[in-house]
Amino acid sequence: MALVHDWLTGMRGGEKCLEVLCEIFPHADLFTLLHVPGSVSPRIEARRIVTSFVQRLPRVRSGYRRYLPLFPRAVESFDLGAYDLVVSTSHCVAKGARPAPGALHVCYCHTPMRYVWDQFDAYFGPGRAGWATRLAARLARPRLQRWDVRSAGRVHVFVANSENVRRRIRRTYGRDAEVVPPPVDCAAFAPRGLEPPRPAGDYFLVVSAFAGYKRIDVAIEAARLAGVRLLVVGHGPELAALRRRARGAPVEFLPWQPAAALSRLYAGCRALLFPGEEDFGITPLECMSAGRPVLALSAGGALETVQPGVTGVLLPSTSPAVWAQALRDFRDEAFDPAALQAQARRFDRSLYAERMRELLDRALQAHRRP
Repeated sequence: MALVHDWLTGMRGGEKCLEVLCEIFPHADLFTLLHVPGSVSPRIEARRIVTSFVQRLPRVRSGYRRYLPLFPRAVESFDLGAYDLVVSTSHCVAKGARPAPGALHVCYCHTPMRYVWDQFDAYFGPGRAGWATRLAARLARPRLQRWDVRSAGRVHVFVANSENVRRRIRRTYGRDAEVVPPPVDCAAFAPRGLEPPRPAGDYFLVVSAFAGYKRIDVAIEAARLAGVRLLVVGHGPELAALRRRARGAPVEFLPWQPAAALSRLYAGCRALLFPGEEDFGITPLECMSAGRPVLALSAGGALETVQPGVTGVLLPSTSPAVWAQALRDFRDEAFDPAALQAQARRFDRSLYAERMRELLDRALQAHRRP
């Protein structure tokens, strides 16, 4: 068996899914375009990792997305001839890997390639990249879209991480998908089960990669307008721009945190702010595991996890004024920690492992059937 993943540069939602697959299949080899050693969990790092020629390109660690036009050729260069089962976890090009003739390819799809479809402007719009990068991306976009659709034919079974992404897969590839929500490590954020968390602190919280479509700028501006304290945890290409935007606002930036420290931050916040349209979104459920509610944009994966009045508040737009008013009006004591934790357990890590095992067993049996 082979696992194929876009790149290994940090432990975000996709890597949390991959980590569980590594637990289920401890002897599977792992193929990825780029690996920054030490950037992912020991369970992932411990296996045989095969990288592509992208690994050797100049300054690739800090700017790998500039090489996007080369990614299809890179993923197609992997020699998967020795494997009769390939499982790709893809939000970019991993699903375009070429399985051996007769092999089964199952793709756990976080979204069709977001860089050339619905999130193109978030990565390559004005102010998001240099003019040369924007021009190259615009010229390459039609070819990458054609490749993305064509390479979907190499996948036998699509698995979507949400109903939201299932609809995108149908719209983009003309294929149906089974839905298996990604894993939430409830035990890491609520180690004492339903024991009520300590009283909330004086801050709101953002935990996110710093990418344009995450709309962290909305949270920062809302905190400025409402005069509330905001902690922003994460890292990414938007960091410098976000720091500039936050000047003079009651906003503090923290680097990525280990699970124990992140658990304390979740447990002490008034609420998590989730202003972007996400494919699914694991961080709201991590926060719910700690007994804290979520303020989220009423779009995308949040519609499948945030229950208005029970686990959080859904806001109708990304207007900072709307979010600022919600922050002023917010009453965290209105939310029951037990209800929040119960919602998170519906997406627990153990359920993801169980559902993926069962799905892959069924897919293999159907593939071998004459």
